[in-house]
Amino acid sequence: MGSSKKSVYIETTIPSLITARLSGEIGVLFRQQKAMEFWENERHKYDLYVSLYVIEECAKGDEKAAKRRLELIKDIPQIPKSKETDELAEEYFAFLQIPQKAKTDCSHLAICVINKMDFLLSWNLTHLGDSAYQKTHEYNIRHNLWTPGLLDPDTFMRKMKLEEAENG
Repeated sequence: MGSSKKSVYIETTIPSLITARLSGEIGVLFRQQKAMEFWENERHKYDLYVSLYVIEECAKGDEKAAKRRLELIKDIPQIPKSKETDELAEEYFAFLQIPQKAKTDCSHLAICVINKMDFLLSWNLTHLGDSAYQKTHEYNIRHNLWTPGLLDPDTFMRKMKLEEAENG
C-alpha cells in the first residue's frame, strides 16, 4: 500500500485488550500488556489498517467499552470490503471449516490477502493458528494469492526486533 513501512492489519482483539480493564488473569494480562506495548511504542513504525469488520466488532457489547475501542482506532485507515474479499472469505470459511461464530476471522484474513497486508495482528489465532495458516498458505499458493504473516503482538515485536538487528 504505497509506503516503505510494513502494512499491519489490526484485528479486533488488539483494541479490545488495550481498552479493557486490566485483567486479574495472568494470561490475559500478558496479552493486554503486549498489545499496549505495541500500541504505545511500536505502532508508529508501521502502516496500520482496520476494516469494517473490526469497526463492527469493536462497536458491539458494553456501550462505554465500545466507545473506548472505537476511539482508539478512529484514525486508522479503513480498508473497504469488496465482492472479491467477501467471496474469498466464503472460500476460506468452507475450506478451513471454521465454526460459524468465528466466520468473521475469514473476512479479516480475506481483506489482508486481497490487499496484500504484510501482517495480520491478532490475539485470537484459535481458528487461524498454525494448522489453518499452513492450509491457507498452500491454498493461496495454488490460487496465486498473497499470504500475510499471522502473528500476535508479542511474536510480531520479537520478529521485527530480530529483523532490525539483522538488517543493521
